[in-house]
Amino acid sequence: MEGRSEGVQLRSDKIPAPVPAPAIQRTRLQVWFIRVCSSILIWTCFVQLVAVSELWQPRLLAGLSNRLIGFTKVSFQVEEVPLSPPLLPPRNYTSNGFLKVSCNGGLNQMRAAICDMVTVARLLNLTLVVPELDKTSFWADPSDFEDIFDVKHFIDSLRDEVRIVRRLPKRFNRKYGYQPFEMPPVSWSNEKYYLKQILPLFDKYKVIHFNRTDTRLANNGIPLYLQKLRCRVNFQALKFTPEIEALGYKLVRILQGKGPFLALHLRYEMDMLAFSGCTHGCSKEEAEELKRLRYAFPWWREKEIVSEEKRSQGLCPLTPEEAALVLQALGFDKDTQIYIASGEIYGGWRRLAALRTAFPQIVKKEMLLDPEELRQFQNHSSQMAALDFMVSIASNIFVPTYDGNMARLVEGHRRYLGFKNTTQLDRRKLVELLDLHQNGTLLWDEFSVRVRLAHEKKMGQPTRRIVIADKPKEEDYFYANPQECLCERTSCDDLLLSGNSTTIQ
Repeated sequence: MEGRSEGVQLRSDKIPAPVPAPAIQRTRLQVWFIRVCSSILIWTCFVQLVAVSELWQPRLLAGLSNRLIGFTKVSFQVEEVPLSPPLLPPRNYTSNGFLKVSCNGGLNQMRAAICDMVTVARLLNLTLVVPELDKTSFWADPSDFEDIFDVKHFIDSLRDEVRIVRRLPKRFNRKYGYQPFEMPPVSWSNEKYYLKQILPLFDKYKVIHFNRTDTRLANNGIPLYLQKLRCRVNFQALKFTPEIEALGYKLVRILQGKGPFLALHLRYEMDMLAFSGCTHGCSKEEAEELKRLRYAFPWWREKEIVSEEKRSQGLCPLTPEEAALVLQALGFDKDTQIYIASGEIYGGWRRLAALRTAFPQIVKKEMLLDPEELRQFQNHSSQMAALDFMVSIASNIFVPTYDGNMARLVEGHRRYLGFKNTTQLDRRKLVELLDLHQNGTLLWDEFSVRVRLAHEKKMGQPTRRIVIADKPKEEDYFYANPQECLCERTSCDDLLLSGNSTTIQ
């Protein structure tokens, strides 16, 4: 008996004490509460995941999301947006310092300068600060970089080549007492100048501010990879803002809806006439006004100018009256749709009378768009020029009356897009022919034939860029004919055969 009692006692030691009923209920409630909360959390996350998948991958979980939408009785109308290409990995390099640049000039002069400065930053392994745009020139445009260009796209699309930041680190700000070293690089310099003269300065200053950037990189004698980078910045990285692109594309659609069109870059504007000293066709009062304006700007160094002498050398933009005669001689009839890509024409609509008589289908952006659509761009000459740039690129034929920065960059862009017809007017030859025709020496038929013959090989066909040693100002401009970027191979001989030509349609 004692043994049996002892065994019973041992078994009783292993039996747990009974748990009170209220405690059991509390435990069950806690477990139930945790399960309910977990279910709600998981369901919420699932719904959010499906919503995100509908925005970014519309076909992802399509059947399941449709059943979910049907169950909840909620409908969404999401426009499918193509995914952006994945970003290339950033280039891994040790930065030698920060390059700050202030661009000078109009939109296209600054555009070329930005391409050059990205290239210089890549060459010297620098960190580039988003460029500052000119606000003090004749146009006094207050636009910042991000008002004209898509700054995020600019930074992201070049991350595999050069590091770009929106602003200098605080330790380099003037308000903290730091004074960056300012200088203008020497014009038309090649990579040896930047490697030997500029790069050592970063060891001392860490930040260098280029306060002028126009034509600071040579046209020729630059390594191929740097030339191709200049093109990549120009043709791919420098996208206009969505607002500018939307309105520019609208302009193009309106014009294309009416048929083929010619974009005429009529550079008969006050700043160009004052700068060049070209007053042909102006009244005496207008000539005096332009002269006073030239003297008002100290950086327009050439003051005393003989207008007719410059015109005879082909250094003046064509007048609207001359442009009308040239277009007629080239074979364009009165039904040709012409878009005037320019700012305010000096003399207004009065000076366009002869051109409008010859070509009644003349339009400007102000005639095609509602004033409210243009309001946000008014008093911002560079943003307005961006619209003209887009239309000029898209036009069937582009005819500039002066070989300024816009004319040359549009020409290069059109070459890049497949050698689209760009009629490069030989103004020196044209002035001679125009004067002979207008004084009665050269009849119309002969005038027209000679104008056409003079431009047979000046319509944007593939051609080699002219190199003039030690005379960079006189050689062909890189951005007008970036031949290194116009074919996949390093040699473009097959594009330069005589059989490749563009004719007037």
